[in-house]
Amino acid sequence: MKKILISKNLFVLILADVVLLAISYFLAHVVRFEAHIGPRELLVIKQTIVPMLLCKLAVFYFFNLYRGMWRYTGIIDLLNAIKAVLVSSLIIITVVLMLSRFQGFSRSVFVIDAVFSLILIAGIRLVIRLLLSTTTFSLNKNGINSNEHKKMIIIGAGDAGEKVVREIYDNPRMKYRVVGFVDDDKDKIGKQIHGVKVLGRIDELKEIVKKEGVDEILIAAPSAVGKDMRRIVEICDATKIPYKTLPGMGEIIDGKVSIKTIRDIAYKDLLGRPPVRLENDKISEFLKNKCVLITGAGGSIGSELCRQICTYRPSLLVLFDAGESNLYSIQMELKHVVTYIKYRAVLGRIQDKALVDEIFRKYKPDVVFHAAAYKHVPLVERNPWEAVYSNIVGTNTLVKAAIAHKVDRFVLVSTDKAVRPTNVMGASKRITEKIVQSHSSGSTKFMAVRFGNVIGSSGSVIPLYRHQIEKGGPVTVTHPEITRFFMTIEESAQLILQAFTMGEGGEIFILEMGTPVKIVDMARDLIRLSGKEPDTDIEIKFIGLRPGEKLYEELITEGEGIVKTEHEKILVLRDESLSGDTEYYNKLDRLDEQIKELTHLADMHDAKGIKAKLKEVVPEYEISDDEAVV
Repeated sequence: MKKILISKNLFVLILADVVLLAISYFLAHVVRFEAHIGPRELLVIKQTIVPMLLCKLAVFYFFNLYRGMWRYTGIIDLLNAIKAVLVSSLIIITVVLMLSRFQGFSRSVFVIDAVFSLILIAGIRLVIRLLLSTTTFSLNKNGINSNEHKKMIIIGAGDAGEKVVREIYDNPRMKYRVVGFVDDDKDKIGKQIHGVKVLGRIDELKEIVKKEGVDEILIAAPSAVGKDMRRIVEICDATKIPYKTLPGMGEIIDGKVSIKTIRDIAYKDLLGRPPVRLENDKISEFLKNKCVLITGAGGSIGSELCRQICTYRPSLLVLFDAGESNLYSIQMELKHVVTYIKYRAVLGRIQDKALVDEIFRKYKPDVVFHAAAYKHVPLVERNPWEAVYSNIVGTNTLVKAAIAHKVDRFVLVSTDKAVRPTNVMGASKRITEKIVQSHSSGSTKFMAVRFGNVIGSSGSVIPLYRHQIEKGGPVTVTHPEITRFFMTIEESAQLILQAFTMGEGGEIFILEMGTPVKIVDMARDLIRLSGKEPDTDIEIKFIGLRPGEKLYEELITEGEGIVKTEHEKILVLRDESLSGDTEYYNKLDRLDEQIKELTHLADMHDAKGIKAKLKEVVPEYEISDDEAVV
């Protein structure tokens, strides 16, 4: 039935164009001969109209004029119509010139015909679009029942706001009625978008909300970040009514803004990190049709790397993770959401040398992203042997396998806690950086990417704070002065991919993290976003630093030679102490020996011995006195 309907619609479209093109050709003769059309001109029309129509219809079909829906005609469709008319007219003129050199034909008829064809073909599509859209828009707008629909005011009278209004009026199931806009652009105040007036500036929102009896506020300003978004949120808070936002432009696929993408304000909206500039062609050059192995593929960073790498069409994605649940989740997402099925899911531990060697032998990865690690500071502090097994031995195992199987590029995902570490996790990650750098002189290009905390990652403080707020508090902060660097999961994965294209071997890339954020300020922001007041509705309680935790995180150590790169958000440093000197191989052998000693201590669950050995390998490490669990 559906095929019959499609065929019927196509027939109607073609028939309409046939009639319009025939009229155009006839009108061209009328205009050219000033309405004096004799038997000779009629004969010419009769002899040429059929081949002309067939030629034009074939060209129109080639330019997809019959694949679009006229009620959704847009700029692209009109451009295609212009191209189709011009090309078909040029073909006809060329054929007539070659066959008769215009003997018995008027040259100007074909030019006039092209103009009329364009006006009629493009015009009919535009008129139908306007009629259908205006009718639907007006019916839905006028059909809104003020008692059943929430009154909404939109912050931002721009493209996003316009699309939201259109979406609401186009979809009668949307239970909203837009009563107005507010915008800081004084030139927009008093003007209308689809009949909806810009009522005033954002600062006047509270008075406008009260006057209009608004039920809900929508922030439709995807470009507002950081300080601007904080200001808007504070103004919305003062109104005491619910407010939501549209995602940032980076989250809106293909530039589409839909009412379905409206969500609550998230902390990342207030963080204010601008979109990452990616050199997609360069990234694609390294990933397209390559086998990519991702360790920790089910984790926060690993799973986001999987999602983003899929867009570059690797030949195979090998997902390696020790967590059954996480691994299952990411493979199901790739299969059913991302719809990318060129993957293999490997459940296992990276310190399992036999398994790792078999994976590298079987799949022959070209690129390795090593994101697997234990990272929860207090847990690792009290179970330091697991940091040795997973973080250190696991990394060393992967590095040796990568060299043996001639991997092109190996990227270690590191952390700012590796800088002057005060905990086992940070010290173990600093050793993984040393492992990667110590093998940088071979054919495999090893590099590390170091960055701070990631919003929304497993173990992030934000989910904990939200849970505490839902329970009515208190929100627990370790220290009033503690600060951390933050970025989003999407941004961290994007910058890892960008940095990975820059490596020549032995670099530690440092991602620009902006200004460190006070954790207590973050807690207050999250409380406000929940519609409550910090220290009034929700108590903030300081509980003291956790085992191995320090007040301030750093991204570089004193003495590390940091250099800017061609990318504004990526810095790079090299540790020349591990490569390029005459004692290189002695240092490499010594590092291997120290890893063996750490493994022996881990086998005995000797926490003090492990920490002492970590101090030997990483002299800047400050040992804490926290006791292990056994």
